[in-house]
Amino acid sequence: MNVLRLKKREERRIQSGHGWIFSNEIDTQQTPLKGLEPGAPATVTSVNGKFLAHVYVNPHSLIAARVTSRRANEPFNATVLRARLGHALELREALYPKPYYRWVHSEGDFLPGLTVDRYGETLVVQITTAGMEHYRDDIVDALQTLSGAANIYLRNDASVRELEHLPLYREWVLGIATDTLTINENDLDFEVPAELGQKTGWFYDHRDSRNAIKDWVKGKRVLDLYTYLGAFGLNAAVAGAESVLAIDASETAVNAANANAKRNGLESNFTAKASDAVEAMRTLFEERERFDVVILDPPAFIKRRKDRDAGMRHYALNNRLAMRLLNPGGIILSASCSQALSHEELIQQMRLGTPKGSLGLQLLSTLRQGADHPVHASMPETLYLTGVIGRVV
Repeated sequence: MNVLRLKKREERRIQSGHGWIFSNEIDTQQTPLKGLEPGAPATVTSVNGKFLAHVYVNPHSLIAARVTSRRANEPFNATVLRARLGHALELREALYPKPYYRWVHSEGDFLPGLTVDRYGETLVVQITTAGMEHYRDDIVDALQTLSGAANIYLRNDASVRELEHLPLYREWVLGIATDTLTINENDLDFEVPAELGQKTGWFYDHRDSRNAIKDWVKGKRVLDLYTYLGAFGLNAAVAGAESVLAIDASETAVNAANANAKRNGLESNFTAKASDAVEAMRTLFEERERFDVVILDPPAFIKRRKDRDAGMRHYALNNRLAMRLLNPGGIILSASCSQALSHEELIQQMRLGTPKGSLGLQLLSTLRQGADHPVHASMPETLYLTGVIGRVV
């Protein structure tokens, strides 16, 4: 077993429960990283040799090791993997009566580098680290055994795999390849194009947020920006919105959103159009279009530290443009999936974007990722989604 010894006083964060060890925390003079195979198992010790954790390593990554176990006599293996998959499944089955949810949320479920979304009898799996890639066949076998899944699709084409020196690929490893995935959420039926380039296909993390907006839309004109497959907008439409205009830059996504509206009998008060969201907001403002509710759920504008300044400008611009489209007393749902943007910073961007002359922004409720995306209490990095429902007066 490989051993990594931490430098003096570098063990505190790991002892507090965090699951990442950075390369500059390791005493590479005594325990070199160089030469270790990406994904290889190791034990981590304090400077005096005390056992801290089992990990898997990657000498090519800033995150040089990820914790897999904190019990000296229980190193990570296929048996431990299967037990944790079972524990994760128990949580979801207790929460959701239908098999549509995120089954595994990486570090949030103590399975670093593994994400699994469930679409009934189909599972979409994403492996992002070399350590978890070693267990690829064990993962597929355990998932199928625990769930009885008929189809398993590996979406291993995320760019983060390149940082781990892993190949990018997509592969149906069980069952027959399908063009669409089907889900039921909040009593609505959706089809998701399986090859659409959005992570694992559906954003289960906003399930509760989409349900929350229903309280504010009855009889209202709604604008749904960055709609993707129409999830927010269709939840508004089924809750009695007078009309919903949904905007997305992807023609493929827009076609799917309109098809989902028809599938649910909501085409009379829901229309999706292909356009850049920022340009659409500017055009709608110039045309004097106004809305009672605006839903703003953009992609992550801050993916890396170097993106922060530009990303903050994007959040500020989007919130400013969205709020000036509101009628007096209008409702805005503003969200961020950038882990680097805190809840307080999102509110700050909203506050700065409040139209001049208005009395201000009332904060009505706080949004966060659903319980099938559990947050590791010692790893703030696992809390990445935040949002607010507010009222501009």
